[in-house]
This record gives sequence, structure tokens and C-alpha cells, in this order.
Amino acid sequence: MTAAPTDLVPARSEFIDSPRVEDGAALWRIARDSEVLDLNSSYSYLLWCRDFAATSVVARGADGEPVAFVTGYVRPDRPGTLVVWQVAVDHGHRGRGLAGTLLDALVARLADRGIHTVETTVTPDNTASDRLFTSFAERRGASLEREVLFDGELFPEGGHEPEVLYRIRPVAAAG
Repeated sequence: MTAAPTDLVPARSEFIDSPRVEDGAALWRIARDSEVLDLNSSYSYLLWCRDFAATSVVARGADGEPVAFVTGYVRPDRPGTLVVWQVAVDHGHRGRGLAGTLLDALVARLADRGIHTVETTVTPDNTASDRLFTSFAERRGASLEREVLFDGELFPEGGHEPEVLYRIRPVAAAG
């Protein structure tokens, strides 16, 4: 059974919706094809669509299939903080501001839950994510603090760049 879209927000030819379990494979594919994200197991994307659908969004194309996503969760020890886990846009939908539209829609959706801070991590070589979150902070007149959260040497596979924590607050609605 296919559910009706929950948050119809104009985003060019796409619409913004909550992820559903059956979207997990598409999210995994979009992440894999991004060639920049750390790819999680396909199982984790299924779980994410089930357990964190309320704190994540997808953009659906005209056929209803996901073409972009933002996954996130609320920090258990800081219930006013949304952690953005991954942002990805399918190749054919890039360059039109869709990632920013999704991020804005997610924060707007969570405003009534008391979200006042967004955190994410960005590696130093990921200029697209740096631009996305810097622009997001600027649209809100919010401060953006950066600090290394995890040094590269902490990662077991070796050669991993440090993960820099971006903390953006307050994230009131964009004006």
C-alpha cells in the first residue's frame, strides 16, 4: 500500500515527503552513486526509513521515486538538537538548490518539536556540504561554529579525513 505524500512543498518538479521503508533501497542507491558519502549498509537505510522517518525527508520525482534525501535524528541527550546524518541528491537533480530546500523543509517540520540547533559533520574536502550548511546558517542569521569532532586517526580504515562538527544555532524559520 502506498501512503499519500505528507508534506507537499513545491520544490521544482519534485515534492517533499517523509521516507517510507520501501524507499530504503533508493536512498542507498543515491548515497552510493554520490561517490562522496560514507555508504552505510542497505539494511541501515531500511531502518532509517522506518525509525527516523519523522526526522528525515525525501524529495520525490514525478514518478514518486526518491531523488534526494536528508536523514537526521534528534540527539537523545540534547532534544533541541537535530543531527543531520546524510544529505544526497541524485545526479540528474543536482544544481537546483534541492538539498537546501530539503534542509529548510525538515527544520520547518521540526520547529514545533523545539529544535533550535542543527549539527552535522563535514570533512574538509567536502566543499558542497560546507556551502550547503554555511548558506543554511546565513539564511537564518544563525551562528555557525566549527570544531573537529573526530580526528581521522580514530577511523579504523585509515586515511579518513577528520569529521568537523558544524553547529548552527538558533535555526528559527528563514525570513
